[in-house]
Amino acid sequence: MGSEDADANPGDGEGPVRAVTVGPFAIDRHCVTNDRFAAFVEATGYQTDAERFGWSYVFAKFLPGELRRVSPRPDITPWWCGVRGAYWAAPEGSGSGLSGRGDHPVVHVSWADAVAFCTWEGARLPTEAEWEYAARGGLEQARYPWGDELTPGGEHRCNIWQGRFPSHNTAEDGYVGTAPVTAYEPNGYGLHNVAGNVWEWCADRWATDHPESGAKGTNRVMRGGSYLCHDSYCNRYRVAARTGNTPDSSGGNTGFRVAWDHRDE
Repeated sequence: MGSEDADANPGDGEGPVRAVTVGPFAIDRHCVTNDRFAAFVEATGYQTDAERFGWSYVFAKFLPGELRRVSPRPDITPWWCGVRGAYWAAPEGSGSGLSGRGDHPVVHVSWADAVAFCTWEGARLPTEAEWEYAARGGLEQARYPWGDELTPGGEHRCNIWQGRFPSHNTAEDGYVGTAPVTAYEPNGYGLHNVAGNVWEWCADRWATDHPESGAKGTNRVMRGGSYLCHDSYCNRYRVAARTGNTPDSSGGNTGFRVAWDHRDE
């Protein structure tokens, strides 16, 4: 597990490469979709953190000019806008919807929202070690879920940013925003989109020193990168790459897939 990749951010704690043992488990082939999350909300009346807060982060270029101008932006990442009314069913704020995106990953879900869904479905979030084991697809220390080359034979294998970030996306991989959860070929274990598309929440607390007794902080791990990742600033679509966020955070590029303790089906 982990890597000592020269492109790794030293503050991300990817290394050292280390042996980790995981027990038997099952993991979904793809992220939870909008349609699947909608069934959960319909059955339970659940309200996400973004709905309770009244806003969530949306990539600025997805917004009409007027909304972009009135929505606050973080100083460090000004390509994000805090949009009032943005949540999972209105990904770009009031007036937007999910038409044509039922099979896309649900976004604007916090870690807490993901755990609530898992509880309802009788599942759980994968541990970080389980996620990486599954994402590697049987390959050992390969850079990506399919090997060491980003575009083997010129073929795009994941949904990330092409062009100049954040001003111009050529969308050579076929998508500007999220892609369907089964877009692109699966890895060796049958998992789709473990690189790019949306960040995926894991069960673990965030730490960079990998304490054997477990991290003590409040932030939670996210893996896989997203459609906004670009090698000029965030090449975290590599299989060992990682980041973390507060458990109530949400945005237009964050989703999750579920796992289970070992089962036969």
